[in-house]
Amino acid sequence: MSGFIYEKVALIGIGLIGSSLARAIRQKGLAREISIATRSADTLAAARELDLGDIYTTSGAEAVENADLVIVSVPVGASGAVAKEIAGSLKPGATLTDVGSTKASVIAQMEPYVPEGVHFIPGHPLAGTEHSGPAAGFAELFENKWCIFTPLPGTDEGAIDKLKAFWEACGSHVELMDKEHHDKVLAIVSHLPHIIAYNIVGTADDMETVTESEIIKYSASGFRDFTRLAASDPTMWRDVCLHNRDAILEMLSRFSEDLASLQRAIRWGDGDKLFDLFTHTRHVRRSIIEAGQDTAAPDFGRVPKKD
Repeated sequence: MSGFIYEKVALIGIGLIGSSLARAIRQKGLAREISIATRSADTLAAARELDLGDIYTTSGAEAVENADLVIVSVPVGASGAVAKEIAGSLKPGATLTDVGSTKASVIAQMEPYVPEGVHFIPGHPLAGTEHSGPAAGFAELFENKWCIFTPLPGTDEGAIDKLKAFWEACGSHVELMDKEHHDKVLAIVSHLPHIIAYNIVGTADDMETVTESEIIKYSASGFRDFTRLAASDPTMWRDVCLHNRDAILEMLSRFSEDLASLQRAIRWGDGDKLFDLFTHTRHVRRSIIEAGQDTAAPDFGRVPKKD
């Protein structure tokens, strides 16, 4: 595309999402300058070696100086500390956003520190893998994915439109949503599946009657796909559980009730109920594929490992 959307973009945090954004910005020419900040000197060195930005620093306040767009990409529990650190260095008219998986908590943490004249637009790109760190990113991560904004009342429409154009240029579809509704939706489509995956893998690991070698040996079935989710970043998912607690507990309660119903159907041999449930859930899977959010390719499109 011709022309920059922002002159300078500051990325606070350079893990999977941050590094993918850096690559997308470079590839698509969305900004003249990219500033990168992370507290880890080793992570910063890795980002520099990958040539992800133009400015590298361990100071968030230094990174955001004169930035037109600031994207906070840290575990949600650290959002408030980051906002406090960078508040005094944000320039008037800048847009401040984030990529956190919970929104009510992030807003509560960050909003008190946002200076007058800075456009705070909380965001959440629904994209990711089980990998983390600067080397894990890739520019195509956001292609045909959704990015949800949860703007506060009175947010400047021009700032929202500009940020929307940025994410659309990265390949995303953008939708606006109320923060509480976002947290409830994400609790069922993202947070609960990860919690279930962590629990199933943990249960299998704890089983004394099954050796570790058997778990690994036979993991080409459904268990293997749970391990992909369970390999996700522990710090990020610890914070998600703690900062979207109410919505997650509500969905866990719903899930437990439905699981009890399924348990009864199995115990009493209710084949009709089992068939109806499995038929409906199969339709859900097909709907996800039709929406372009996954592939129908054999083995989920995995590339066979070559000898």
